[in-house]
Amino acid sequence: MIANSRARGASQLGALALAAVVTAIAVSLASAPPALAQADAIAQEQAEAQAAYDQALADFKKALAERRAQIDGKKKLPNLPGQALYLTRVKVIGTYKDLTDVKPELIGRPNKFKVPPAYFDADIEPLIEEYAALFKVMQAPPSFAQASATPFEDVAAIGTAIARAHGLDDKTAEAAGRISLGIFYAETNGNQNIGNGRSNTYKGSLQTGPAEDRKGRARWAGLKPKIAQVAPDVAKRDAQEEARARGIDQRYNHWTAVRNGLMNAHGDLFAQLPEIMQVLPDEVDQMKFFQLIQIIPSPTRAALASGNFEKYRVTDPKIMGYLRNNAMFAFGKADRARKSANFREILDSMWLFESKFEKARDKYHEIKGG
Repeated sequence: MIANSRARGASQLGALALAAVVTAIAVSLASAPPALAQADAIAQEQAEAQAAYDQALADFKKALAERRAQIDGKKKLPNLPGQALYLTRVKVIGTYKDLTDVKPELIGRPNKFKVPPAYFDADIEPLIEEYAALFKVMQAPPSFAQASATPFEDVAAIGTAIARAHGLDDKTAEAAGRISLGIFYAETNGNQNIGNGRSNTYKGSLQTGPAEDRKGRARWAGLKPKIAQVAPDVAKRDAQEEARARGIDQRYNHWTAVRNGLMNAHGDLFAQLPEIMQVLPDEVDQMKFFQLIQIIPSPTRAALASGNFEKYRVTDPKIMGYLRNNAMFAFGKADRARKSANFREILDSMWLFESKFEKARDKYHEIKGG
């Protein structure tokens, strides 16, 4: 009994001593200079951001290696084989932006992909090249696809002809041809008849679904008599491609895929190009506008009709979700926390598209010999 009592007494003394130490530490921390406490919080935030980026980068490398092994080993790929690669790439960009937000000194040199350096470490360029190479394999056209020897010229010619059929002058109609090339680059990076590693619905040179393709085909049929008047060469080529594509999904004939895709979403708006070009005089902004017609058509049309396009604000969470799914406001905590954006902010957020639109503009000038 005495021994047990002594043991309990010793235990109580130990607990009191420990409580005193804890209290002393708490008092010490509470009385620590605010600058020191803030420095500790910043260091913790930086460490967490670095750990998140390191993990995201490791996951991206792993996903790339797994898919490369499957392709090289001629193994069956999973459904939507590009989705895991895409999601891990998004996370790499997003966590890097979170890291540079808390450690701006890590913002480095420009990169070949023209991604803002705050979002991308140029040292991982080879990983993005491997990413593109894997998608090229996964999205290769099917064996029955009907390619064109002049894919870029076709896109420009169709867009120009649609605009001329709507009564536009030659200079404005040429802008429609350039914009059409921009859409082609934005959707497929200038690759014709491709599949889609992230979707079982959207296919072909303008990445349309079956319903969109049918709708565009019907609208082209209605415009065809006018096309024959203003662009007889286009009408002649169209008849040839229609006959060639008989019996296959028209999304896998480059000419008909582009024709139907443009007519589905963009053809009627080419009639408003003079107004659009006045609102958005920059050529890349014009391409961004028509790409937004591809992504969020109703809000983009409403913004144009509002009379103050750039200040028209999107607040619908669903629409913001569509934007994020297409690489706008998608990277980093600050971007993803946005609950609304006006169209000037939306256009500025489309920096992943800019290099594609610049390629399209250069290609158009090359086609025109300018």
